[in-house]
Amino acid sequence: MTATSEQPNSATGEADGQSLATGSVGPALLAIEQALRGTGTWATAHLLVTQATSGPVDAGRHAGLYYGGPAILFTLNAATADGHERYAAARQHLTLHVRRLVRERLTDADNRLRRGQAAAFGEYDLFYGLNGLGALLLRDLPDSDELADLLTYVTRLTEPHTDDAQQLPGWWVDHDPDPTLPTPGGHANLGMAHGAAGLLALLALALRGGRQVDRQTEAIERLCAWFERWQQYSAHGPWWPQWLTRDDFRTGRPTQERPGRPSWCYGTPGIARALQLAAIATNQPARQAAAETALAASLTSTQLDQLTDPGICHGLAGLHATTYRASQDALTSDIAAQLPALTQRLRRVPRTDHTGFLTGGSGCLLASETARTSTPPLTRWDACLLIA
Repeated sequence: MTATSEQPNSATGEADGQSLATGSVGPALLAIEQALRGTGTWATAHLLVTQATSGPVDAGRHAGLYYGGPAILFTLNAATADGHERYAAARQHLTLHVRRLVRERLTDADNRLRRGQAAAFGEYDLFYGLNGLGALLLRDLPDSDELADLLTYVTRLTEPHTDDAQQLPGWWVDHDPDPTLPTPGGHANLGMAHGAAGLLALLALALRGGRQVDRQTEAIERLCAWFERWQQYSAHGPWWPQWLTRDDFRTGRPTQERPGRPSWCYGTPGIARALQLAAIATNQPARQAAAETALAASLTSTQLDQLTDPGICHGLAGLHATTYRASQDALTSDIAAQLPALTQRLRRVPRTDHTGFLTGGSGCLLASETARTSTPPLTRWDACLLIA
């Protein structure tokens, strides 16, 4: 296996093969978890790892936790969860590339901030941005200087700025959340995958693990207060909009009128887990109880009926993984009491032929392993969701 900063040839399938979201990295991660649990073999795991790394590994500036060198490193490091050294040379080689990549990406972000330009998902989000690289560093290189510098960047990103006489959050982007969902003038994303919940979860998990930089606790407080400002209420309990537009900031209320589906990526469960982690890290039991109440309320049958997808991103697998981790930290048994019904839904939902992690079968099976054993993932694969 070699690492390269060149763009792979997607026509040959190299790009897809290096994708944790859709490619062969997900099945390899699943096989490693199963090998560690004794429900699979290391021979199978090694075969799938070999398939995922058969071509040059992309370590260019566009690589992130869900694609290229960082995705491969995240998976290879998972194979050492039992204390056995595996793929040592490849891991060491990729670690050097990932550290370089983080420094380059931080330099790019700093230059953007100096120019006063808006951010983009690709700079900071969980899938391809610095927040995802932070999740990798926090799990596998927690004492690195790169993680400290990255936490400083995220802390800075939470600071508001003024644009066209309007105060906007630091992670404001000028582009749409999706090409089919226009937000003229940009938007502020609230979700775990692309928005404020992901930033909050990374800062909280780092603080909980003893990794702290200047003004990190202030940033956590700023984000918590921001979520409290935009929290909405319905018959189904507290909820948050998926994103906010310039008009939303002008009027002081979101245009989204009702709760979305209770998913990890954009819904109340992901946001509530981030708020729960923040409350635990800063020792605020009242805030923790409020976050757990919101998460538990999102798990009613009426809400769950919106989820027809089995996957991690916006389906039952991601919801189960999030709910399980939240239940382990919860002050009461209210969330844990709803896990059996959620597990039954996960078992009944039709599986997809797609084998990728984010929306495919490998993610569903990883969540099912946790559901089956009622124990945390041995590989800590859910670190790539920023829920643990």
